[in-house]
Amino acid sequence: MATNDSLRVAESLAGVPAADWNALAGANPFVRHAFLDALLDTGCASARTGWQPQFLLLERAGRLAGAMPLFVKTHSRGEYVFDWAWADAYERHGLAYYPKLIGAVPFTPVRGPRLLAADESACETLARAALAAAREFSSLHVLFAPDAQARALEAQGMMLRRTVQFHWQNAGYADFEAFLARMSHQRRKNIRQERRRVRAAGVHLRWLRGAEVEERDWQFFHRCYASTYAAHGQRPYLSLEFFLRIGATMPEHLLLVVAERGGAPIAAALDMIGGDTLYGRYWGALEHVPLLHFEACYYQAIEYAIAQGLARFEGGAQGEHKLFRGLLPVETLSAHWLAHPRFAQAVEDYLTREAQGIARYVNELNEHTPFKV
Repeated sequence: MATNDSLRVAESLAGVPAADWNALAGANPFVRHAFLDALLDTGCASARTGWQPQFLLLERAGRLAGAMPLFVKTHSRGEYVFDWAWADAYERHGLAYYPKLIGAVPFTPVRGPRLLAADESACETLARAALAAAREFSSLHVLFAPDAQARALEAQGMMLRRTVQFHWQNAGYADFEAFLARMSHQRRKNIRQERRRVRAAGVHLRWLRGAEVEERDWQFFHRCYASTYAAHGQRPYLSLEFFLRIGATMPEHLLLVVAERGGAPIAAALDMIGGDTLYGRYWGALEHVPLLHFEACYYQAIEYAIAQGLARFEGGAQGEHKLFRGLLPVETLSAHWLAHPRFAQAVEDYLTREAQGIARYVNELNEHTPFKV
């Protein structure tokens, strides 16, 4: 660490200038000041919910030169890189896995910078500081980091873990039909049939950009979002207050897709926009319409990305059904460090085997590409 550098830990972003933070965060909306501040300030990510913020702040000559969103976790919910088996192994051996330290955006399985740094030296300083802080915990986990940052963390002694997501790439399509033209005959036919069935059910979809979303729209969307969790017997992670907050503070990053039938809204999907990328995030419906999920969450997102000239649409993890609709598998990286030497060795062996399985899985998926070959 340079002589004029100083590190401190913050439990909120209240005293951190948004402009300084965002200059380091870049275009990714999930690490921007407004998004993280909304999570913290509304209590969605807090000690009460098992996400105690411990943000690392690196200051150089009195200015913010680096930051790392860190949380002390007392469970593994809302992470989407699953370590339940590791926690269970610790418990069976009479060891405490929780609390642990995690570098991530709560409830958000999206790739993005985790070391927000002005330069490479600031990045290295943050990585070393996070590992030093982790000595007080069982482990450190940095989730969904960009490849370069994951490799930098690996160089500091962390282990890499691979997971698979599904992303759509824009090949300069003029419109949705041009996208379909690149697909095999059967896939093209299936997608057209799915879209016709939604229209035949009397469903109309419309796009609302952030500033166009009114409070009643957010209230309706949150009902839909909460219904998705209720269907699985769970409580939603994010509150209506959170969505109202980001709607007010970062509208330029938001796209709400609303499905209506008979003039009344019945379902909604929320996407987020950052730079040249559209991110599919949240969905819910108050009525069941066959195939509406695919239309609202995938086809509408692809249409919007084409219309706006965006380079990609990240549809998230899980589900080979995304492959059949033009989203291809992409490996994502997370970095892990465990304090206990024997468990660390066991996890490292496991991750080696898991990575081989992930590689085979991706190869198998690519053999079933929906595009013409």
